[in-house]
Amino acid sequence: MAITGIDAVTYGVTNMDKCRRFLADWGLKRLRASETAAAYETLDGSQVIIKPRGDKSLPKAICRGATAREVIWGVSSRAELNRLRRSLAANGVEFTEKAGTLRCTDPAGLGLGFRLSRKRRVKVRGTPMNMVGDRARIDRASTFYDRARPVSLGHAVFNVPALEPAERFYRDVLGFHLSDRYPGDAVFLRCKPEGEHHNLFLLETKDGSASLNHVAFEVRDLHEIFGGGLHIARKGWKTAIGPGRHPISSAYFWYVENPCGGLIEYYSDVDYVTERWKPRDCARTPENFAEWAVAGGIDAATRRQKM
Repeated sequence: MAITGIDAVTYGVTNMDKCRRFLADWGLKRLRASETAAAYETLDGSQVIIKPRGDKSLPKAICRGATAREVIWGVSSRAELNRLRRSLAANGVEFTEKAGTLRCTDPAGLGLGFRLSRKRRVKVRGTPMNMVGDRARIDRASTFYDRARPVSLGHAVFNVPALEPAERFYRDVLGFHLSDRYPGDAVFLRCKPEGEHHNLFLLETKDGSASLNHVAFEVRDLHEIFGGGLHIARKGWKTAIGPGRHPISSAYFWYVENPCGGLIEYYSDVDYVTERWKPRDCARTPENFAEWAVAGGIDAATRRQKM
C-alpha cells in the first residue's frame, strides 16, 4: 500500500487555551480556532488538530489525560486507497468510511484514518555546511534562526501493550517496512520502501499499558533545531531532553513537554533509506538512544545548559 506519511494528528486536550499558545510558539500556522476545535499546519500542510478531550467526535483515548486520539495517514492515489480498503477487509479489520476517509483502530486501540494525502510540495533547503572536501558555503555567513517553522510532521512514537500484534498489523495489513528494531522491545517502521528512516516507532511497555510517547516535526537543519529550542525556552515551555543526536536514524533532536499530550520533537538530518537497507538489531540502551544529549535543554538567557 502506498501510504505516504502522516497527514494529521488529532489530540484530545485538557486546556485549549494553553495548547493553542503552545502550537503557535512551536511554529505552526493557525488555520482555524474556536472554543471547541483548532487546527494548525506545517509548511507542507501536515496538520495538528486539537479538541477538548471530552469531545464525543474523538476516537476513544488509549490513556488518561491529554493525548493523541487519531493519526491520519496520507495515501498516494484512489487506487491505493481501494487496495488499503481491501486489505483491511481481508484481514478482518473493522473500519468505517466517510467523506473519503477510511477509519479503524490499531491493536493498541489508537484511532487511525487514511485519505488521499493533502500535503503539498515545498521548496525549502537547509543551511549549506562547510565540511572537509565539500565547501558548500563560500563568502557567506551561516544561518541563525530566531525560532523554528516546522516543514513537516515526520513521525509518531507510541508505547504499546504488545509489540508483536502491533508490528504485524502495520507491516502485514498496512504495508509498512521494517528499518531497525530493538529485539523484543521496539520497531522502527517506515511507510514507504524508500524514505526517512521511520515514520512510526512502537515501543512495548512492561505493564500492558498504551500511551503516546511523542510526535516529531522535521525542520530545515541543526541550526533551526537550536533556534526553535531556544525560542521555546524563551516562551517558558519545558525541555525534556535536547539538543542531542540519535545513533539510530542519525537525527539531531530536541524534545519538549507538550501540553497536548506526550512529548514533541524538532529533528533534522535523519537517515534516508531504500529497499537496499538492511534492518539492524540494536540493544535498547541509553547510548543507542543518544550519542550525546543535553539534559533539560539550554537556557535562553545564558545560552548554557539549564541547571
